[in-house]
Amino acid sequence: MKIISLFTKAPSNQRFKYVPRYYDPTKDEMKVREERIKREIELERGIKQADEAGYQSRIAGSFQAARKRSKPTKQKSEVLMRFGITLFIALFLIAFLQWGKPALYAAFLVVPIYLYSKFRAIAPKKN
Repeated sequence: MKIISLFTKAPSNQRFKYVPRYYDPTKDEMKVREERIKREIELERGIKQADEAGYQSRIAGSFQAARKRSKPTKQKSEVLMRFGITLFIALFLIAFLQWGKPALYAAFLVVPIYLYSKFRAIAPKKN
């Protein structure tokens, strides 16, 4: 029972201070653009010499910006799904021509069992 806990002090939870930081990506990009424009103006006026590091950072920033803009496509999974369906239909037609109605009956047995096992794994488990 809880008799021992009456005489001892229970440990308290450890606390910590977490101060969330606010990050504004548009403000950060604006600062980078302003610095780049200032450098370009200085280069045009002849105040500074051109350095390759500025061009490299601009190229790296372009790649990162393009990666953020691009949306991941599901093209690979769509192609695999179409290939699988086409392969299944082709194999079914070959089996139907070879064995006739028993191939049709086998398909009516195999396809629902496969779909049940596939969607049962996706469905969330209830506690």
